[in-house]
Amino acid sequence: SMAVFVTRRIPAEGLRVLSQASGCQVQLWDSEEPVPRSELLSGVAGKRGLLCLLSDRIDRQVLEAAGPSLKVISTMSVGFDHLALEEIKKRGIRVGYTPDVLTDATAELSVALLLATCRRLPEAVEQVKNGGWTTWKPLWMCGYGLSDSTVGIIGLGRIGQALARRLKPFGVKRFLYAGSRPRPEDAAEFEAEFVPLTKLAEESDFVVVTCALTPATQGMCNKDFFSRMKKTSVFINTSRGAVVNQEDLYDALAHGQIAAAGLDVTTPEPLPTDHPLLSLKNCVILPHVGSATYATRTTMAVLAANNLLAGLRGEPMPHELLL
Repeated sequence: SMAVFVTRRIPAEGLRVLSQASGCQVQLWDSEEPVPRSELLSGVAGKRGLLCLLSDRIDRQVLEAAGPSLKVISTMSVGFDHLALEEIKKRGIRVGYTPDVLTDATAELSVALLLATCRRLPEAVEQVKNGGWTTWKPLWMCGYGLSDSTVGIIGLGRIGQALARRLKPFGVKRFLYAGSRPRPEDAAEFEAEFVPLTKLAEESDFVVVTCALTPATQGMCNKDFFSRMKKTSVFINTSRGAVVNQEDLYDALAHGQIAAAGLDVTTPEPLPTDHPLLSLKNCVILPHVGSATYATRTTMAVLAANNLLAGLRGEPMPHELLL
């Protein structure tokens, strides 16, 4: 039998793929809200497959609760920092994930967040609503433009490249990128230059983080990094919150060390409503909506379901994370 546990109400098309598969018994945590830890531990017990989200921490405790029957984990995300990969590998469990399908949506959102931040859109909307708009003033609500700028991309993977492709027509003069290794074949299209992180910080007018969260990238954007950035530069993160030291970011923004920041990801998620970053005018924070288009979320759900089924049948997955 193919007994599976699904940790959230996912788009209907994804659930349909599972329910129509012969011999697949689905147990679903049927809610928009995350599955409580106790329900996750009991739900996964004795299952052969698990379909989870990036907000579910799949650690040793969950794997032990599942028992030896668990053969496949399919996550409806491109990131896999929520999965205890060493433990999963030890147990010979296969893992599916959903890259590619959310690249365009996340790159679009990154551009939207960058423009909203550098042109101070949320602040400007607020001024219209609260009566701050009195007349046209030469220096009021001025921000920074992309034309003739230098953009530094941390992590020139699928999303980083898709972002550069979209920013290029804005008249960006120069692209820099940092990462674990040079990617000349990917960088050629943008004539992007591979530089150390310190040089990227010093020379970029816009810094955009699109890398994966790994032990090497955790807390990478910290006090030292922000202190090297220009006072006029804008920092954008659409990867994972833990890549940034948020206390250091707050200090840099509060003391005018950098001009502004836009975040689609934070630590924790959701960010408490009394968090210091939310008190700053020059910080735009979104609720992790990088992949949030109807079409993209549906495609992610279907891919996650197909990864799960392929794994359960012992077939090649459309997208397998090779451990």
